[in-house]
Amino acid sequence: MSSKNSNTLARQDGFKSQWGFIMSAVGSCVGMANIWRFPMLVSRYGGLTFLIPYFIFVLVISQSGMMEEFALGRRFGFGPVGSFGMAMENGGKSKRAGELIGGVPVFASLCLGIGYAVIMGWVFYYTKMAFTGELAAMGQDMSVIGGTFGAVAPEAETLGEAVKMTFATGGANNFWIIVAIAASFAIMIFGIASGIEKSCKVMIPALYALFIILAAVMIFVPGTSEGYKYIFTLNPRGLLDVNVWVFAFGQCFFSLSVAGSGSVIYGSYLGKDVNIRKSAILCAVFDTSAALLAMLIIIPAMATVGADLGNGGPGLMFVYLMPVFNGMGGISRIVGIFFFLAVLFAGISSIINLFETPVAFLQEKLHLNRIAATTVIHALAIAVSLCIQPWTSQWMDMVSIYLCPLGAASAGIMFFWVMKKNDALEAVQEGDSKPIMKWFHAFGKYVFVPLCLLCFVLGIAYGGIS
Repeated sequence: MSSKNSNTLARQDGFKSQWGFIMSAVGSCVGMANIWRFPMLVSRYGGLTFLIPYFIFVLVISQSGMMEEFALGRRFGFGPVGSFGMAMENGGKSKRAGELIGGVPVFASLCLGIGYAVIMGWVFYYTKMAFTGELAAMGQDMSVIGGTFGAVAPEAETLGEAVKMTFATGGANNFWIIVAIAASFAIMIFGIASGIEKSCKVMIPALYALFIILAAVMIFVPGTSEGYKYIFTLNPRGLLDVNVWVFAFGQCFFSLSVAGSGSVIYGSYLGKDVNIRKSAILCAVFDTSAALLAMLIIIPAMATVGADLGNGGPGLMFVYLMPVFNGMGGISRIVGIFFFLAVLFAGISSIINLFETPVAFLQEKLHLNRIAATTVIHALAIAVSLCIQPWTSQWMDMVSIYLCPLGAASAGIMFFWVMKKNDALEAVQEGDSKPIMKWFHAFGKYVFVPLCLLCFVLGIAYGGIS
């Protein structure tokens, strides 16, 4: 089901099946935020009290932004730079200006991938320790558990301090960061159908199988009942808290990966017979179900020891969950292995999507072949990620607060405001025998695009909502 456009080498490749595309798109959505942030937000904002607005935003974004980005990429057969340029040309405006604007999501995707590489280094290291028994050997000693993560992921206040620290110490986790980037390179070098699609068709089902097994195990662990009870508690007054809606929106926005980059480039590899609306719904369902499975593992597990789930971010997964898992007796080691394997698959499937956008850009604009483009991006990723290790949190905040919302807004503006309405609707309609919702275009124009701009404003005001 590859694209018919053959202007570049990249266009000769593409997804061979709708299922392969959906698994790859789900892989781009399911990532660390589903696992370490979603359960924390559910806990902080009251179970169903948080889930209700989250589900509302899933429906809103999947039926507007996701569909728009898939359709934009497929319509023009390029990533953000090429598609934005052609959208501007379609609307009677400067193609060059559109290409320049398209550079924003390409740069954002590259930067996000670089930061993700550092985090994936941690994940690879902890997966290794899960298999060797080093994680289980830590027991429930928080000084050992916290000290281990502190050594792997030291922190610096500024980028300059981070670079000095990295060179002074030789890097806290250099080897595993290189392993993570090498894994991405090994998949991406084979292209879309033989690399990304094939790997995601294995990793994503495996991720769900592992999470389902762990969620089932938790049902039989003593003390988890309080966790389930909390998850399904609804406080109607809590729905009046604006923070509940802000953070539900932020979590959903970034989890569904509407950033004008990865969804656009994956859309460009789609055949004309693929149903965009159905694909967006399935991607949203799978992404949300992964977050719910993580919630059904983590919240009940931490309820067994009365742990504070308000400690979110990386610390939740690498620190606060360790004494919980290690306190499960004979199954401690297998739980750790299953959990970090699932996290590993989630991370790899996300990072290859993030790097695909800049790789495709080099193929489109510099006419590099697949091997050369993939090599350049991954070599750059190694060089930068090794330097920013102690500044990873600030790096990721910079990208998610400023660049990602602007990328999503610019893609939405190109599709809903700049392109001719009939052409935009035709782009979404292709492959779908049922007429697209009558409200789709107006909703995207007057609701989704303003929401993208609101995400940018709220991110600055709150210091990050993702």
